[in-house]
Amino acid sequence: MNNRHAIYIDGRWLQIQAPSFCVSDAATGEPMTSICLASAEHVNLAVRSAQKALPIWAAATPEQRSHVLNQIADGLEARATELAHVIAREVGMPLRLCEMIQVAAPIAAWRSYAGLAAQARNERSIGHSLVIDEPVGVVAAITPWNYPLHQITAKVAAALAAGATVVLKPSEIAPSSALILAEIIDGSDLPAGAFNMLTGLGSEVGTALVEHPDVTMVSFTGSTETGKHVAALASRGIKRLSLELGGKSPAVVLEGADLTQAVKSTLASCLLNSGQTCNALTRLIVPEARFEAVAQLLRELLPKYIVGDPMERTTRMGPLVSEQQRRRVTAFVDDAIRAGIPVIARGNLPEQLTGGFFFAPIVFGPAPEHCALVQQEIFGPVLTVQTHQGVDDAVRLANGTPFGLAAAVWADTDETAIAVARRIRAGQIDLNGAPFNLAAPFGGFGASGLGRENGEAGLSEFLETKSLQRKATA
Repeated sequence: MNNRHAIYIDGRWLQIQAPSFCVSDAATGEPMTSICLASAEHVNLAVRSAQKALPIWAAATPEQRSHVLNQIADGLEARATELAHVIAREVGMPLRLCEMIQVAAPIAAWRSYAGLAAQARNERSIGHSLVIDEPVGVVAAITPWNYPLHQITAKVAAALAAGATVVLKPSEIAPSSALILAEIIDGSDLPAGAFNMLTGLGSEVGTALVEHPDVTMVSFTGSTETGKHVAALASRGIKRLSLELGGKSPAVVLEGADLTQAVKSTLASCLLNSGQTCNALTRLIVPEARFEAVAQLLRELLPKYIVGDPMERTTRMGPLVSEQQRRRVTAFVDDAIRAGIPVIARGNLPEQLTGGFFFAPIVFGPAPEHCALVQQEIFGPVLTVQTHQGVDDAVRLANGTPFGLAAAVWADTDETAIAVARRIRAGQIDLNGAPFNLAAPFGGFGASGLGRENGEAGLSEFLETKSLQRKATA
């Protein structure tokens, strides 16, 4: 087992005497690595370091920022294979998907932010005012375990591109990609202190960061319940806040849509990363008259999702991240079965999967609109089918939860899909199977959070605006 008992502050690795946390291999349940748990005292050191570096990094030219971000992208690319392997083992996503989604996409995002940094022109005139965008200050970035490098990138790359400085607290459940990123940054031309990384628990390090008086912005991704707590703490200091929280995203299928493609795409979205995806399409809303056809398609498609070791190329779905997560998903499923919600189909677990945190995917339906399967984020491989009686009913059901992170609309034409999508309260909506766009704003309505990540919108979250009123000249 590889022990990583160090934190990164002010451009240096600090070996600290602290309690440790054991990181498990999701496929075996066995210890994989051990990290140290930093304390509030280390938070003070890291914030002080970021504060000291702020005027230096904020004064860097667009070209200098772009150069550093490209250096970091180069370093990630050089270690792409290592990154894919550690994320596959920690999180459980199949390796072949990790290579594309967990690693290649974040590298592309670092390069995209390098391009945005190079193009940055943060001054403009509005009438007799000079309007200036400047870095927000010291950012506390608190990231989750399900897409560790991807979510770190959405915060850290954007903040650095904007000229802000960062203290990162990655999830203790999947910390290895953050440690590798810190090693890469250590070899870059980023000024010491502009990036700091603390491994630790949210209850201690996360709380201390959010409450620290010299942290000017908190960017958090995680559950809605934890997000509410973070927002309450941050409000005491009137800090800038970005929250990317939970979802219960609907896929609305209308009459005339390609039913096979709609069902196939929705199931793939729901089961990606074993359902541990905030914007997963977990509710399939279909015409009532087409329910039996949809159910038959799902019975045919679900067995093709081979559950197994994420390191095997034939695996389509790996384990859940932890025993705690498996217990949570099991409780939702057991409650739904006891409540009499019909099971459309359920996958199988191969007999050789004796260790790890595996869970067989399951599809329920038709489900009543107020049940827990429909209203609560499960974060597991559980798809729920609902039926509608026309466009207005479909929109009502789509908007019938507190969440609004993502959605999909399937219709006979793109024009029809757009018209329906305009009525759905969600931050990002895919039309007729369109792919994810890394440059488009990502974030949610309602209980799904505040603010936007990715692309220009993501960078602008880390800027403050001031207006300088000038006297008119004759």
